[in-house]
Amino acid sequence: MNNNTSLIWNIVLSLAVAVLFFLHFSGKPSGDAGAAADGGVVAGRKTVYVQVDSLLKNYEFFKDTRKELENKNFQLENELNTKGRSLQNEVQFFQQRAQTMTPEQARSTEAQLMKKQQDLVAYRDQSAQALGQEEAKKNEELYKNIRSYIEKYNKENGFEYVLGYSLGGGILFANPSLDVTQKILDGLNKEYKGSNASKADSTKKK
Repeated sequence: MNNNTSLIWNIVLSLAVAVLFFLHFSGKPSGDAGAAADGGVVAGRKTVYVQVDSLLKNYEFFKDTRKELENKNFQLENELNTKGRSLQNEVQFFQQRAQTMTPEQARSTEAQLMKKQQDLVAYRDQSAQALGQEEAKKNEELYKNIRSYIEKYNKENGFEYVLGYSLGGGILFANPSLDVTQKILDGLNKEYKGSNASKADSTKKK
C-alpha cells in the first residue's frame, strides 16, 4: 500500500480516537471528582487516552484489511503490466511489418492499436477507482467499529474525555497510568474475532 493509503488510514484513525471520543464523552458528571475509572486523575475529570499509532498497528481488522488491499493493488499492477507488455509487443510487431502493408492496412492496424491503448487506460482508471472506493468503505467501517466499541466501553466507565495520543501530536506528555490502549485493543480484536467466526459459521450453513 502506498504512502497516500497509509496517510488516509492514519487520518481516519486519528479522527476516530482523538476527535470523536473527545466530543462524544465530554460533559458527563463524575461521581468521584478525583478518580478516573482506570486509576488516573486529571484536573478533577475522568480522563484517559489511547495511543493512536499502537491502536493502528495492532488492530486485527486494520491489519487484515491493509493486507487485503495491498494484495489487490499488487494483482492489479501485475495485470496492468502484463497487458501493457502485450500491447507493446503488438506495437513493435506492427512497426516491423508496417512497410509491407498497404496504406489502408497500416491505418486499420494503427487504429486498432490505439483503441487497445485507450481501452487499457480506461480499464486502469476504472480499476483504480473501484479499489479506491473499496478502501473508502473500509475506512468507514474502521471508524464505525471504533466508535461502536468505545460507546460500549464508556457505558461501563463513564469517562469525560478519551484523548488520542500520537508522537508529534498535540499532547506533549501523557501519564502511562491513564493509557487504556490495550483495553480498547483487546475489546476491538475480540469483537472482530467474534464477527469473523459468525461469518464462517454462516458460510458453512449455506
